Amino acid sequence: MIKFRTNIYGFNKSDVIKFVNEVADEYESIYNKLKNATIQIESLNKELERYKDLEKTLNDTLLLAQETSANAQKAAYAQSKLIVEDAKNNASKIVNNSLIKAQNIEREAEELQRKVISYKKRFIALVESQVDEMDKFDERLK
Repeated sequence: MIKFRTNIYGFNKSDVIKFVNEVADEYESIYNKLKNATIQIESLNKELERYKDLEKTLNDTLLLAQETSANAQKAAYAQSKLIVEDAKNNASKIVNNSLIKAQNIEREAEELQRKVISYKKRFIALVESQVDEMDKFDERLK
């Protein structure tokens, strides 16, 4: 508790002025700290929104890749089934040609499947690296 010296006119004027100046300086310091913290919070919120948008984009891309993969597998399977049916209904020459085509399609389907697996691995690595970057960012904030 601050005690002011007194004189016959009341409190000592220089003590009061000194105290008011100290309070004003402390208030200004706290105000500036609050202002800087508010600016930093706004900046971090904007960056967080950017990362949320990036996450949504990555999730959407992953879902699209999964749908495309499933559709490609269904299409390849349906196409190979039709080729096999057609081969059963034709002569032995057509049967042999159809079997060759079916084998090619199966190889293509396997290649597509390998490509999908490779894409998934690369995409997972990308997502993990983004998460690592976000973790590093969080560590820098601490």
